[in-house]
Amino acid sequence: MFQEVPPLDVTELLAYLVRQSGPFLDQLGVRRDLCDKIVESLCSKRKNQLVLRSLAAGEPPAVDPDKINDELDFRIASVLQSTGHCYEGGFWTDFMKHDVSDGKRHVAIVTTASLPWMTGTAVNPLFRAAYLAKSAKQKVTLLVPWLCRSDQELVYPNYLTFGSPEEQENYIRNWLEERIGFKADFKISFYPGKFSKERRSIIPAGDTSQFIPSKDADIAILEEPEHLNWYHHGKRWTEKFNHVVGVVHTNYLEYIKREKNGALQAFLVKHINNWVTRAYCHKVLRLSAATQDLPKSVICNVHGVNPKFLKIGEKVAEERELGQQAFSKGAYFLGKMVWAKGYKELIDLLAKHKNDLDGFKLDVYGNGEDAHEVQSTAKRLDLNVNFLKGRDHADDSLHGYKIFINPSVSDVLCTATAEALAMGKFVVCADHPSNEFFRSFPNCLTYSTSEDFVAKVKEALANEPQPLTPEQRYNLSWEAAIQRFVEYSELDRVLNNEQYGAKLRKSNGKIIAKSVSMPSLSEMVDGGLAFAHYCLTGNEFLRLCTGAIPGTRDYDKQHCKDLHLLPPRVENPFYGW
Repeated sequence: MFQEVPPLDVTELLAYLVRQSGPFLDQLGVRRDLCDKIVESLCSKRKNQLVLRSLAAGEPPAVDPDKINDELDFRIASVLQSTGHCYEGGFWTDFMKHDVSDGKRHVAIVTTASLPWMTGTAVNPLFRAAYLAKSAKQKVTLLVPWLCRSDQELVYPNYLTFGSPEEQENYIRNWLEERIGFKADFKISFYPGKFSKERRSIIPAGDTSQFIPSKDADIAILEEPEHLNWYHHGKRWTEKFNHVVGVVHTNYLEYIKREKNGALQAFLVKHINNWVTRAYCHKVLRLSAATQDLPKSVICNVHGVNPKFLKIGEKVAEERELGQQAFSKGAYFLGKMVWAKGYKELIDLLAKHKNDLDGFKLDVYGNGEDAHEVQSTAKRLDLNVNFLKGRDHADDSLHGYKIFINPSVSDVLCTATAEALAMGKFVVCADHPSNEFFRSFPNCLTYSTSEDFVAKVKEALANEPQPLTPEQRYNLSWEAAIQRFVEYSELDRVLNNEQYGAKLRKSNGKIIAKSVSMPSLSEMVDGGLAFAHYCLTGNEFLRLCTGAIPGTRDYDKQHCKDLHLLPPRVENPFYGW
């Protein structure tokens, strides 16, 4: 049980705010001694009350006028201790920011999905964590959402659920090690999340940044920074971490445009995405030009393919060298069966050129919400399409296909396209920014018109794919992806900054920041945007109006139970900062 302590009064709160604002006020030209006088003046009322109370009781004064700061520190500490809150720093500066005593930098990768949900934001950050940790130059933490059982049943396939985070972590590690062939040394942590049926995505509940301890808050990689921060109501990432990199996975605007009132919704989401990425990131990486142009962003494919696919490609090349037939089947398409994932384009192309592609048969693998409608449409149009249940792209039954058809224009960077190329297949895909990275591969056949689509399909049917060169195989690998990531995110500069460890010094037993430079105009604007966003996301009515899940400003009781968390009001008390 915590000892009952009277809450801080208004004068104490103001005094603490002024004292903690010292670095900021110093930049405005307010002298330190003036700040001390303001603090002393604010504390005098309470001090006088305590003195009068002591004299009335016939006791010596309880407060020494020369120890006002010590008394204020004691009061703050007492209140925090009484709530069970763990204090990790000041209002303007996080004094416990990243401990470098072990000589290693810390990288925290935060993403919006987790296995067994087989989506790009669950799989690719997992591989990124494994290959970043492989170098052993830095410690890596992967922070993934934890869903309560009711949400797990909605999201995870084959009725798979987990009773504890430890159980899910074991599943994730086993899945990963089967595919990469080495034991990855990184930490997996969980933050509370809730599933939105309308958006078919997971929304963080509470302040996600608090699940990375301040001593490890060094470098943050935000997978889908816009998604993570739409409703983020907590510490500003760029203040808690030394370097924050956002990786944009999803072309949200393309999906939203297909909805009712899509143009208006897309306009609003576009500007909100610009707002939150500017406020919360130092650098943003876009996987392709298919995403919106965001502040501080560059275009670079920082994803690789599962090593399994490269091994399949090597096996195919060996079989062909021995004169064996590597491909015994024709063409296939694989993907989640929703209209936006290329199925509309596929049906339209096959229907328009049914006579031109007479005798051409396509096998389609996939499950999804639109499966019945897609299949009934193909049947009504009498298309030569064979629908089969979805399966892993590395499944043995798919090795024999020679051609992968992918007409999707909603992807940012199609993982299945990269996997098909790694397996040595032809890929027929649209001339679209999402496929720009694949153009350099001779087996990638792009089309710009429906007539061109027919020509590319016939070209692929009539020829054999070229074997991948060692350089092409390397460019598809995760080793190459990590190299590109480190370069384009400026992580190489940050990781090699030998002066970093000297930026903090000890003084009078406390860790304090060295001189704070005057922020630039751009940094001040970014700070203002972050503050405005914090204020707006703190209003439940505004959150609900913009599509937030009710009750996601904080995590709920079930999350507390599953993740062994203190209640939000104890973890983040109103006073004490």
